[in-house]
This record gives sequence, structure tokens and C-alpha cells, in this order.
Amino acid sequence: MKPKSITLYDVASAAGVSYQTVSRVINDAAHVSEKTRQKVEVAMAALNYVPNRVAQQLAGKLSQTLGLVTTTLSLHAPSQIAAAVKTQAGKMQFSVVMSMLEAPGFDASKAAVQSLLSQRVDGLIVNIPLENDEVRALQTLCGDVPVLFLDVSPALAVHSTVFSPDEGAQLGVEHLLALGHQNIALLNGPQSSISARLRFEGWQHRLGLHQLEATAILEGDWSSRSGYEQVSRLLQEGSMPGALLVANDQMALGALRAFSEQGLSVPTDVSVVGYDDTEDSAFFIPPLTTIKQDFKMLGQASVNRLIELIHQPDVPPASQVLPVTLVTRKTTAVPAGKKPQAQELAKALSALAQQVAKLG
Repeated sequence: MKPKSITLYDVASAAGVSYQTVSRVINDAAHVSEKTRQKVEVAMAALNYVPNRVAQQLAGKLSQTLGLVTTTLSLHAPSQIAAAVKTQAGKMQFSVVMSMLEAPGFDASKAAVQSLLSQRVDGLIVNIPLENDEVRALQTLCGDVPVLFLDVSPALAVHSTVFSPDEGAQLGVEHLLALGHQNIALLNGPQSSISARLRFEGWQHRLGLHQLEATAILEGDWSSRSGYEQVSRLLQEGSMPGALLVANDQMALGALRAFSEQGLSVPTDVSVVGYDDTEDSAFFIPPLTTIKQDFKMLGQASVNRLIELIHQPDVPPASQVLPVTLVTRKTTAVPAGKKPQAQELAKALSALAQQVAKLG
């Protein structure tokens, strides 16, 4: 049996007001007290009521407002994406209202989405890590309001715009292998992040194709402090990788400090590859080799895509996968033990060339 749709009358009954008052709140009309408005908004959130978008569109009542749900802006990636979203939306004559998660967990995610829906946004961009069942639950909550996800699996049948985790993992692993590294450790992000899990799976898959396994597996929380603490603990335990793949640049910064404090030189003693290519990574000491994710491109693409969905709501769900690139700087090099072999090979080839020349 199809569940009963929530109506204006249901909201009015729950709030203890008339349905005309609910309508005035939805349409942001004047002559509604703040106390009454809050009662109606609380009732709408409790009932998961979303104004009928088809009726609004027929009445020409698009709000020209997009909603953005995001994790903390103290991290580089979310802040850069948010800035790009606001800039691109402005170019398209849309404003952006933002809801930042106040606490971990799906209840906080749901509350953030409900808050934006109550403000009559025309569409939502959701940039928080979500499990598949949570994605479906939020999509149901949004009703006929278009929603675009930025931190979900590309394989999920929803509208999403994401970077290619497989390409990023391949570029990092193959770069280190081409230099001659085989003793490779992994510093991943938190398991609660789908992006972190996909990068980790990609790294392991790529290493496995070369019959290799990670020599150490560490987990941070995306912060520089966690990168420093995880690598410091690894070194204190007596483990010394030849190279380290890190799931973001901020943790890589902490890792560089940990290696330096132990008297280890990057890249002479250990190579490090980051992920994101933040603006600061070119100014690390030494400058960081990393996987570039273009957050400006992501912000622009997500806004353009969402606006298309607002005007064409019947487009089938699809994942837009954006490319990543390897930026080679100064934190990766041929392993120290390999250099003498390379030099000997060069000398041998030079000697052989001289012998061939004499024979000629």
C-alpha cells in the first residue's frame, strides 16, 4: 500500500494553526509571527513534509536557491568545494544556503537536509560521506527536490558527481612502482568515509596486481595531527617503509614532520605521495608529490548538473566521474638502495657502447 502523502492540513494540525497559515509560511509571506513560523517549521520537519515542487514550478515559484550540506569547513576539501559551489551558483543567478554538520551520524545528516528543505531550496548538493542505505533514505526524504551527492560510491544508482578513486589509486601506486619502490605503507582516512575506503581498496587492488601487499596500514582522521601521530607511532615501533601513500595532503604534512623529527630525509630515505593537491602542498618542505583533485571543477560541475536536474527532473540517475592527475614534485625518488644498481647499469651500458664503437 502506498504511504499517505503529508499535506498542508497535516502540518497545520500538528502545528495547531490553520492551513492558510502554513501556506503563508511556505511562501514566506509577511504578517506571520516568528513564533508561529517556528511552530510550522518544526511540524514540517517532524512530518518530513516537503512543499510540492510541481505546483511551485507551475506557479513560477522557483526560489533560485540551492542548498549545500557539508562536513566541517576546517578541512581543505570541503571548504574549497563550498567556495566553488557558491561562486558558480552566483554566476547562474542562484544563491546558496549552507548547512554544516554539527555532529557525526546520520541523524545529524538528516537534520541538516531537513533544515534546508524547510527553506524551500530548489535543489540540494550533499557533500558528506554516506553509506548506500543512508543515501537512499535522504533521497526519499527529499521527495521531488533534486539532490546531487558528492561523497558516495560511483556505482550507486543516484545522481552523483565524484572524482575517480580507481584512477587516483592507480596513479599513486604506479608512480612509486616505476621508481622501484616495493616496501609501501598506506595512511588512509577514517573508515566512516566512503572516499577513504574507495582509495584504500584501489591501493590494495593495484598493489595486488603486482603481487605486493602494504607493509603497514595506518588510519587517520584527515588532519595533519593524525598524520603526524600515526607515522610517529609506526617509526617508534621500528617499522620503516620505503614509501608512503597518504589519503590527503593534510595528513601527508603531518607525516613529513614525523619523518623529519626522526632524522629521516624525504625523499632520500622515504618517498611520500599525498592526495588532493591543496594550494599549500607546493610549499611543503619538500614540495609534495600528490594526486590532484580539482575542487573548483567539482564545484562548477555539481552546480551545473543540479540546475539541469531542477529543469529536467526526469533524467535517470547517473554518476558523473571527474578525472584526477598526478602532480610530481620533490617528495618521491628512486629508493636509496636502488641508486647504486642504477648507476652500475649506466656504467655497464656506457662501457658496452665504447666496446661496440671500438669494434666498429
